[in-house]
Amino acid sequence: MSLHRRTVIALALAAGTLLPAAPVLAQEKVLRVVPHSNLAILDPIWTTAYMSRNHGYMIYDTLFGTDENGKVKPQMVESWTESPDHRLWSFKLRKGLEFHDGKPVTGEDVIASLQRWGKRDAMGSALMQFVSKMDSPSPDTFRIFLGEACGFVLEALGKPSSNVPFIMPKRIADTDAFKQIEEHIGSGPYVFKRDEFKPGDKAVYTKFAKYVPRSEPPSGSTGGKRVYVDRVEWNLALRDAQAQVSALQKGEVDIIEALGFDHFETVKADSSLQIPKYANFGLQYMARFNHLHKPFDNAKVRQAALAAMTQEPFLRAQVGVKALYRSCPSMFVCNTPYGSVAGSDIQAKSNMKKAQDLLKASGYDGTPIVIMKPTDLASIQKLPDVAAQLLRQAGFKVDLQAMDWQTLVGRRAKKDAPAKGGWHMFHTAWPTIDVWSPIANPTTDTRGEKSVWFGWATDDKLPEMRNQFMRATDDGTKKKLADQMHARMFEVATHVPLGEFDQPMAARKNISGFFVTNGNIYWNLKKD
Repeated sequence: MSLHRRTVIALALAAGTLLPAAPVLAQEKVLRVVPHSNLAILDPIWTTAYMSRNHGYMIYDTLFGTDENGKVKPQMVESWTESPDHRLWSFKLRKGLEFHDGKPVTGEDVIASLQRWGKRDAMGSALMQFVSKMDSPSPDTFRIFLGEACGFVLEALGKPSSNVPFIMPKRIADTDAFKQIEEHIGSGPYVFKRDEFKPGDKAVYTKFAKYVPRSEPPSGSTGGKRVYVDRVEWNLALRDAQAQVSALQKGEVDIIEALGFDHFETVKADSSLQIPKYANFGLQYMARFNHLHKPFDNAKVRQAALAAMTQEPFLRAQVGVKALYRSCPSMFVCNTPYGSVAGSDIQAKSNMKKAQDLLKASGYDGTPIVIMKPTDLASIQKLPDVAAQLLRQAGFKVDLQAMDWQTLVGRRAKKDAPAKGGWHMFHTAWPTIDVWSPIANPTTDTRGEKSVWFGWATDDKLPEMRNQFMRATDDGTKKKLADQMHARMFEVATHVPLGEFDQPMAARKNISGFFVTNGNIYWNLKKD
């Protein structure tokens, strides 16, 4: 720069006569969320983990959704028809559907997405047993041809929780269902910022300006997905429950997705905070056995463990707040259409002496039970400790192994022997909407290593019952079959139901727009 030029600028600065400053841009609105866990797996079809599901809802859209009362409604679909014999379903996509890479959503994308989902999801796999073919006569339509009529097509396409039939571009959906996708492009209300993603630190999503929401109000996973913030940041590093509450009180974060039960009363008493209602239905705790390896390849050993793990000790230790939990003998959840007590006496009316006697009669050889314990998931991290204590009292040897939740999620997919990096048991929680249906509940799939969910239970009778249920159209017949399945699941000891609970969410008072989602969904929220 010349001396003359520098002199002119200096004089102008001194006189305050430089050109007026550019107008100040409106401040970007950022919603800062502490999710319930770390996000490591970005493929919501490859895993049932809810962090992956929630990530999926941010960036993908669905053909149908399920509202807060459990009713299926259209989402990406504009209209559809069903043939008189119920074997041909034709769907028309609504206008304006566009992927984040600028390409339109087509029927071919839908078909590829459904085919991949159908290989991993319990309900998707059930639906695909009836599908003879799918095609796309025009870019905005697709058809499903059934070899035999069934009564749950829309229920499957509108499945609101893991695994959700999210729609992806065909080139991505063509990925082997048992390998994770490498691109993360959807047509949903947010764009995933892969360049800012740091596992264990943060995940970032920005508003997709071209997303066209439906006109209906939001309800569950249906309705208008309107975005009122520019950016959503998930704080993946803040894992300590007390530190989360402190950050919320200071305004450093806006939402705690899963408030630690110990801090429920503190947040409830703070006038700057709120505990918004976001669910009509609670969740169910469960312990899952690995049926592939000793000793849980033996049903009698599983029955002994089931008898030992009565629900109250788990609920009291993990939740503590009596108003937030309740015992329930039903694997299909109490007070739902298929809630049942059939066969549940082995757990509901058990005691430790009974469990000890069952274990002695089972032929258990003293193999240490490898229980995976998550260290960073407050909503379930005490469950493995209780299980270890009760199983030891029953006579089991236990090897409690601590790890972070995402490591557990990866490890539970391994079929290796426990002594070689595998496992015997893990604990998890399912929203009611995922497990109340004998079709959707993944533990009813007992095809051994072909089963869609980890644990790989084997039983010949349950698949027959499940097939009968899928073909039933009468409610009374369905209920009868559900009771029969329920009794058989306790006899086989597919898993251990550990009671029901409500998971509170916490937020600052300046966040509004919460609605009943029966999950964790971040559209419709406003930040004042």
